[in-house]
Amino acid sequence: MNTQDLIVVMKTAQLGNISAAAAQLDMQVATASAAIKRVEKQLGFQLFVRSTRSLRLSKQGETYLPICEQALALLDNGKKQVLDNDNEIDGELRLTAPSDFGRNILLPWLDELLDEYPKLALKLILNDHNLDFYRDGVDIALRYGAPEDSSFYGFKICDVPLLLCASTEYLEKQGTPKDHEELSEHQGLFFLIRGSKFDTWKLTKNEQTYKVVLKGRRTSNDADVVKRWCAQGAGISLRSAIDVADQLEQGVVQSILNDYRVECKPLWLICPSKQMINPSVRVLRDKLRMYCQALVEKAERYK
Repeated sequence: MNTQDLIVVMKTAQLGNISAAAAQLDMQVATASAAIKRVEKQLGFQLFVRSTRSLRLSKQGETYLPICEQALALLDNGKKQVLDNDNEIDGELRLTAPSDFGRNILLPWLDELLDEYPKLALKLILNDHNLDFYRDGVDIALRYGAPEDSSFYGFKICDVPLLLCASTEYLEKQGTPKDHEELSEHQGLFFLIRGSKFDTWKLTKNEQTYKVVLKGRRTSNDADVVKRWCAQGAGISLRSAIDVADQLEQGVVQSILNDYRVECKPLWLICPSKQMINPSVRVLRDKLRMYCQALVEKAERYK
């Protein structure tokens, strides 16, 4: 029986809510729910009595959970004894990340990590296609969006706001749109996502959501190209706060329509299994969280 599944069961019993347990354990609700179902299937009885509004332990669950807690404590103690003797940051980090993010933002952070830990090695694969650990030969992936496969394990790095941005030169020539209707009359700079042009943007104001379809003559599957077009004054682009923070600080671009809210994109560090998580991955996770959150806060200050 998978110990991680048992931890999910214990946390759910403690909090009385699968969503709260998933949040504390840094996983998706679907992943937590699947873990509980696996344990119940292996045991042959239900641990929880479920209703639309509540979740409580069954009679069998009340008997089983204290025994489970003792077993997990013993296993955890054994693991700690082993790790105390083997907690060095070494080995090879095999990581894939989005091309533009990896090239322009992530690279100096990874260099710093390697400087801090001389026994650590790095294999970095930059691409923007669907996640495939085995095709790319990697163990961890940095991706926007929660893992779609419930068998994957991930750490949420942060929520990344999206901002509408344009250069000062473009706004001086074409004017600054005052609302979503005026925005639709401007030139959009579009990113190609899995072969589809991302030219419909959702903006929310006063609880009302608007779908704005822009016209535009420039589309690319490379976010760095879209970034350059925007800085050169070719149009308006929808950019992540992490990607645009430094350009906002330097005055290269401006954030517009800030009274509207655009969706956030969660950034995740994903592993194919819990077993792939080691001290090196945790160090990378902590560094990513620190630097990414700093860039999000910088973008908020300068927008």
